[in-house]
Amino acid sequence: MAKKKRELTEGEWSIIQAVWENEPCAAPTVQEALEKRRHWTYSTVKTMMDRMVEKGLLTTKRIRNLILYRSTISRKQARKNEIMRVLKRAFDGAFTPMMEFMLDNQKLSRAQLAELEALVKKKKRAGRKK
Repeated sequence: MAKKKRELTEGEWSIIQAVWENEPCAAPTVQEALEKRRHWTYSTVKTMMDRMVEKGLLTTKRIRNLILYRSTISRKQARKNEIMRVLKRAFDGAFTPMMEFMLDNQKLSRAQLAELEALVKKKKRAGRKK
């Protein structure tokens, strides 16, 4: 069964990152993790987490009065979904123009450029082996 693409809002990104770092975890743990950056109250975090459960981004397990949350989406899948969303919206799905834009608009060191070149060469070699 194919995984459904699930887009995360900015706030959901903050929450799911805290969940990834602490799972399984309760809402107070997430609120404490986000308190300095977001200044969200417990009720805000709990409401958002419950909505994320409804969206299928989190699952819950009740142990007496404690509700523990787990993510249903991996970091890799969330990142992939986010990049693909940007690629589709901003570049009509065309990868090369996106990369050209990124290269033109980011200050990259020689080491970073060399690393990117090495990744492209590695990908080319892997393609020839198939």
